[in-house]
Amino acid sequence: MDVLIVGGGSMGTWFGSAVDATIAYTDIDPDAAADAAAATNGRVADLENEGGYDAVCLAVPMAHVGEAVAEYAPVAERAILDVSGVMAAPIEAMNAHASDIERVSLHPLFAPERAPGTVAVVREANGQTTERLLEDLTAAGNDLLETTVAEHDEAMETIQARTHAAILAFALAAREVPDGFETPVYDGIEDLAKTVTGGTPHVYGEIQRTFDGADAVADAAAQIAEADGEEFERLYESIAERWREDTTPGSVADRDRTADAADASHEGGDPE
Repeated sequence: MDVLIVGGGSMGTWFGSAVDATIAYTDIDPDAAADAAAATNGRVADLENEGGYDAVCLAVPMAHVGEAVAEYAPVAERAILDVSGVMAAPIEAMNAHASDIERVSLHPLFAPERAPGTVAVVREANGQTTERLLEDLTAAGNDLLETTVAEHDEAMETIQARTHAAILAFALAAREVPDGFETPVYDGIEDLAKTVTGGTPHVYGEIQRTFDGADAVADAAAQIAEADGEEFERLYESIAERWREDTTPGSVADRDRTADAADASHEGGDPE
């Protein structure tokens, strides 16, 4: 199977290493394409002199995945996929520009260096080609999480946008404290702040522009700040009750897994 990967960044390279296929890369940065090809025993695509590909995988920023689908759909003969991190935009573009071939959207819920992990999957139009690629991902140790466009993108408002906004707001508001005063809660959120601020700024910014969430965090913080003693206790109890209800068998593990997604999976939209 011949697969063209558009985007030689971290997630494009991950996809190329995870599937059993003949891989070619293209990227607006020729060096990125060459590096990805070297890392995965692939090659740099020569689009002007080559024909179509069995499958095309878009590993580009979320803001550009729709236009990338439109541009590269003509060279996809059997299937088109993306690993951008959002699902509404690529699926809409695939349906508009590649309605006669297989169409799948993927979101690896981890950074490439933490692979394998959970991969969210929307099978808009599944078939033999995409099924084989998904089987390759499973064989590489990944777990496929079947979902829908609406479920995924709504979940990312919390998993990514609200999570990042809350952590960055803490990091922005926090003052330096003397050694020895740290509590377990502070140490935990300090670690999260260091994780988030050790990432790539434009990727985090793209997540905030793509998914709603920051305003809800700001509203919640204002609600807590304005609450008197009785109201604060009521809010606290309602929050505690909600999280007690969410603590069902498997949910802790699920949150641990999706914490990786919140802190790192967005790198799938980073073309480097």
